Amino acid sequence: MDLQRLAAFTHGDTGGNPAGVFIGPALPDDATMQRIAAEVGYSETAFAMPQGDAWRVRYFSPQAEVPFCGHATIALGAALAMRHGNATYPLTLDRASIAVEGRDDGSGLSAALWSPPTRSLEAAATRVDEALDLFGLSHDDLDARVPPATIHAGADHLVLMLRDRATLATMRYDLDRGRRLMRSEGWVTVLLGHAHSAQCFSTRNAFAYGGVYEDPATGAATAALAGYLRDLDWPHGGAIDVCQGDDMGKPSRLHADIGPGAGSAIRVGGTVRTIDA
Repeated sequence: MDLQRLAAFTHGDTGGNPAGVFIGPALPDDATMQRIAAEVGYSETAFAMPQGDAWRVRYFSPQAEVPFCGHATIALGAALAMRHGNATYPLTLDRASIAVEGRDDGSGLSAALWSPPTRSLEAAATRVDEALDLFGLSHDDLDARVPPATIHAGADHLVLMLRDRATLATMRYDLDRGRRLMRSEGWVTVLLGHAHSAQCFSTRNAFAYGGVYEDPATGAATAALAGYLRDLDWPHGGAIDVCQGDDMGKPSRLHADIGPGAGSAIRVGGTVRTIDA
């Protein structure tokens, strides 16, 4: 089976979020893809096959299929560049059509994706209270400039922006309880973040939905956050940089370009490295 392992959104030669990438003439059946994802053990594995002028892509975490995964898409873009050359590759997902640009310039790998359309919705107060309780937080810990919301760029996430970086560093929660809450609400991750400035953020992403305590780099959530900041008329200046994974010892760096059109795709990019099997 042609399965590659790559880390997306790396920080130099370290960090990043590992992903499995399967590229074949056809996709395995659902049960086989789920089994492979569980055996690989990364937060997601992307499965891709050629379909017309595009690539059909599905994503599986160790416990469930997810509608979209940013870091696995970045890994896929790099894998396609290694196989087929530097190009922008159209991708067909279950719920959207997007694209990924993959580059292999001889000195390193990189990729950038254009997300599905973004949207945001004020989170219900009772659900925010449940999430705060899950993480041992209070409303006083929140940054009032970025209210809690359900944010979307191919998948739903809850965002809780915190006033203090030190509070973010102490993130703790019960995995089983988090899984029940996230699955009941359809939140693929809960994004906890801190704004260092208008363009620079630190984030952590709880991924109990997929059976993973924390994701070291989350492209889909970064795209959703960028779209939400646009909805808020946040002074982003057209782009944000996100530091993720530092508190896990897996430093990851993501860059998001934000166009002016409400709901339009966000471009999220970063560097990629291969992982020895």
